[in-house]
Amino acid sequence: MANKTEEQMAKENRLRLFRGDGARAMDDAANEAIAVRKNMARLRELRLAKESEAAQSEAALSQPTKTETKKQSK
Repeated sequence: MANKTEEQMAKENRLRLFRGDGARAMDDAANEAIAVRKNMARLRELRLAKESEAAQSEAALSQPTKTETKKQSK
């Protein structure tokens, strides 16, 4: 019977370790998901800022410049 008890203790110990590994894996996955969302938000902000800057510079280039030359009538 002593062997049976040692086997049961070993099995319980393995299960305890597996549960701990599972909890750590879940925590790691959650932390990784948070990091991915933060990075996506950072990249989105950079993209939007770049697009805004490009739109402003394009708008500035497309505006006709005021010239003071007048057409001469013949």
